[in-house]
Parts: sequence; C-alpha cells; structure tokens
Amino acid sequence: MIRAALAISPFLLFMAVPTAFAQDLSSDPAELRSTGHLASRTADISNMVLIPGGKITIGIDPAEIPRYEKLFGISGRELFDASTPKHSVKLSPFFLDRTLVTNSQFFEFTRRFANEEPSDTLARLDQPWTEIDPRARYGDRKNLAHWVEGRVPKGLENHPVTNVTWYDAVAYCQWQGKRLPTEAEWEHGAKGGGNPIFPWGDAAADSSRANYSASGFGTTTPVASYSPNAFGLYDMAGNVWQFTADEWAPYSSEPTTNPVAGANLFSNGFDFLSVTTRRVIRGGSWGGAPLNLWVEYRDSHPPDAAKSFVGFRCAKSAK
Repeated sequence: MIRAALAISPFLLFMAVPTAFAQDLSSDPAELRSTGHLASRTADISNMVLIPGGKITIGIDPAEIPRYEKLFGISGRELFDASTPKHSVKLSPFFLDRTLVTNSQFFEFTRRFANEEPSDTLARLDQPWTEIDPRARYGDRKNLAHWVEGRVPKGLENHPVTNVTWYDAVAYCQWQGKRLPTEAEWEHGAKGGGNPIFPWGDAAADSSRANYSASGFGTTTPVASYSPNAFGLYDMAGNVWQFTADEWAPYSSEPTTNPVAGANLFSNGFDFLSVTTRRVIRGGSWGGAPLNLWVEYRDSHPPDAAKSFVGFRCAKSAK
C-alpha cells in the first residue's frame, strides 16, 4: 500500500470548492484575443515534445474512491472528489515543454527590454513583466524571493523557477510565443499515452522516481534529474507544482473538445491581468505526498501567490 505523508506536507494545497464548469472550445482551441500584446519571440520548439491528439479519459468515477483511499492509505473522500466524474475529452495535437522553466530561463525574461544597459546584469525586479504593470495585483510581493539581489543563486541556474505568480507564468509563456497548458493537455502529457497511476507507471512512489517529501531534499532539484515519462517529459510528478491555464472548476460529465475552464488560453493580449480566480495546479512538489503525484490529482492556487513550491512549463498549439 502506498502511504501518503499528509501530516508532514504543508504543500497539499488548499482544496477549494470549484465554482464553474470548464467551457468547451470545440475543434482547435480558440485563442481569445484582446488589444495590445506582449512582445514575443518566435516559439522555439527544440525543447518541446509533440503530444498527439485524440480521445482520452480523464477523472475517476465516485465509486472508485474507496479503491484509491486504500491505494494511498488515506481516509478522506474530499481529497478525491475534485477528480470526479470520469469523462471523455478530445484533444488536438499540441507541444509541451520537455522540462520545467528554469531560473536561468526566467532570468532572460526579466532582462528582455530593449533599453537595458549591457553592463547591468541584474534582473529588474521593479520593472513590470508586461507593458501594463500587474504588480498592484500581487498580494504577497514575494516574487523571486530566493534570488539574491536580483541574481539567480549560484547552483540554482538549472532548478525550476519558483516564487513566481500565475501572471508571471502567463507573461513568460507569451514572451516565448507559447502559452500555459490546459489542465487536460497537462494530464494527457503526464499519462504518456497510457493510463498509469503515476507518470512513470503503476509502481509505488519512491525517491528514485521523483522529488517529493520522502526524497528528503526539502527544496527543488535540477530539472530532468529523474527519468522522463513515456512521452519524454521530465518532472511531471514532484519537484514543483505546475500552473495551468484553467480556472479552478469542477469537471463536467459531458464529453468535451479542447476544454479550458474559463474559456481563455491567454496566449496573447492582457486579459490575464484581470484574472482573480484560483487556477488549477498539477503534479505535486518537493514537499508533497504520493497522492499529489497521482496523474489524476487536482489542486488550485491563487493567481497572485508566489510560492517556493509552484513553477510551470509552457505549451503551444500544433498548427
């Protein structure tokens, strides 16, 4: 039986009651546009994996909850309710970053402005990520709290960037000519084309497979430190939770095509700055329990909260 270290894990994130059903964006996801844009690069897909589209099944039936309570050694239906009901989803092909976004990659983002002094090597933390300043929306102002005087700490260059908000993640992905993955895309990628319990398969979680509470690090590890899943994606379980584009919402029982809760992929424009609702996060973290590493496990996070256990990777629609 897999034991979930619930008592020692403050990173089993605040289970919230979803407030709205995911909306269906039929055929290829409609990337809703608004005026203005964040100057972006042409997307580099060399470190991305093309994930095939198709019809997949997401979620579990309520009748299956006792099985998973036994599997994870947990008595608490509320931890599984958000993963119900089981439903059918049709996805178009898409690209997903092979690895999590790193500190060094995010540092480039903070230095992207044309008027930077070449001799100035510090991240300009007081400068907004976008032409419209979202900083007034940040509740805790702990962005990049682990960086030292604007610099990535030595030895952490290849660790996943943390202490960033959902707004920062959206803006970074836009700058890269990409976007955040939808929750359905993320889960499809994590499953690697099958239906495993964890990204690596059905074997129990242990410290050789992912960075989670039992690994004992108590912090992030370099990206791609563990074996990839069947799609070639790294860190789809553990290390850091991963932001998705979706609003926190209950699953629909109806079949959907390219669903995204909130009906916006935020692939361009400034609509993301008006978001105030919690966003879906997936994958578990260095402080999480085995339950959090389960490919079906869902949780949520405020869009303005920058924490040491939440990061992200980017996606891109395949045209």
